[in-house]
Amino acid sequence: MGSIVNRSAVRAAIHIAAVFAIYLSASMLIPAAVDLYYGNRDWQVFAFSALLLGGLALAVTLATQGRPPQVTTRFGFLLVNLLWLTLAVAGAVPFVMSSLGMSLTDAFFESVSGITTTGSTVINGLDHAPPGILIWRSLLSFMGGLGVIALGLFLLPFLNIGGVSYFKIESSDIQDRPFERFQTFTISLIGIYSALVFLCAVCYTAAGMEGFHAVNHAMSTVATGGFSTHDTSFLRYADNPAILWTGTIFMFVGSLPFSIMILFAVRGRLDALQDPQIRVFAGYTIVFAIALAVYLRVHRDMDFFDALTHATFNILSVISTAGFASDDYTRWGPFAVACIFVATFLGGCSGSTTGGIKAYRFLILFELMANGLRRLIYPNTVLPVRYGDRPVPDDMQRAVVLFIACFLVLWGITTVLLGAAGLDFVTAVTGALTSLTNVGPGLGDTIGPLGNFSGLPDAAKWVCAAAMLLGRLEILAVLVIFTPTFWRR
Repeated sequence: MGSIVNRSAVRAAIHIAAVFAIYLSASMLIPAAVDLYYGNRDWQVFAFSALLLGGLALAVTLATQGRPPQVTTRFGFLLVNLLWLTLAVAGAVPFVMSSLGMSLTDAFFESVSGITTTGSTVINGLDHAPPGILIWRSLLSFMGGLGVIALGLFLLPFLNIGGVSYFKIESSDIQDRPFERFQTFTISLIGIYSALVFLCAVCYTAAGMEGFHAVNHAMSTVATGGFSTHDTSFLRYADNPAILWTGTIFMFVGSLPFSIMILFAVRGRLDALQDPQIRVFAGYTIVFAIALAVYLRVHRDMDFFDALTHATFNILSVISTAGFASDDYTRWGPFAVACIFVATFLGGCSGSTTGGIKAYRFLILFELMANGLRRLIYPNTVLPVRYGDRPVPDDMQRAVVLFIACFLVLWGITTVLLGAAGLDFVTAVTGALTSLTNVGPGLGDTIGPLGNFSGLPDAAKWVCAAAMLLGRLEILAVLVIFTPTFWRR
């Protein structure tokens, strides 16, 4: 498992998190500039938050300087958790101090929802909220989405708990010398991700969305974050199919493995398109979208193009864990609600900005199920589990089964906790599910597609925030640090 997590390792992890917080404090100057431009006094909030956080982070950085740590899996688990917790706490500071007068609970919930690209919100009156706050929410989604990609492409495979690494699908020379290409990988990732956000904003603007809203929605769309600048999400644009299809296309792109785009940018390769998880993801998205469109055409007498537009946008929004909504799909009928509920589990591809169980896990799980059934007939047959044309290592198979088992157990525990906090059954079940999968909206009148989480008790908000972090860090990366073995010699 690696070396002991000792004081020097903890000190080194805190040092790296503090350096990260310095960069985060600098990003607060962006919403400060936006508020200053629009004449909103909240620019002072962001300026003060930047100085406060930057000063504290600098002090911690200087106090924790030391020898570089030995890179082990234990240190990796510790660092990943500490970085995301730092981002969550630091991101909440401007919310607490803003003119919105948010409580500590609401501020932390909103920050966690942003960095985990969940998109659940506790803010009412988004249409009239300070522009700096709206930009800050979108920036949290932007940074969270970028972190999610890096998590899925590099960190999780390194920690042996899942993910399909960029380096594993590269040529053998990269596998042998991954860190020699890590700088190229990082630059390419940031460049491609930022270019997609810029292109999405341009397309939204061309389709008729106002510039400020286009920028906010672009960051949240590519990050599959789901934060909108409107209380009614994309219902405001329900009569503009160009905007809805723009969102659909970029949510789909955000759900694809960024390794493909990186390989194309770095090596000029497109053969990674043969990644089996892409076919699985595209397959269940198309099936659900067409089935729902036909259902809307028949049972709600909608024009087929309109039905296909809204069905595809909303079903992909849920599958990609973006969480936008162009309509209250809970009123579309029982079949639609059932489709949305099942879609909440799915997710996109590994190495994308999405949450959920993800396509590659379903592919491996179904291979395991098929082989298990075959062995009932031929007990002595050796049947390797394959991912495309490659055998799946035993540790990857165990990680998939362990993840799904932990997911189901945590879903049950979270549901019970939300029920104990006073939520009704539907809200508790779907609130737990949407938090763990980082989708955003649940079902029911309270947290449905056009509702929000502001009416939940504080205890329920803390439970949901914890579930969002668990889901974003793929559950196992969090649970492992709570085991006695992790800290034992």
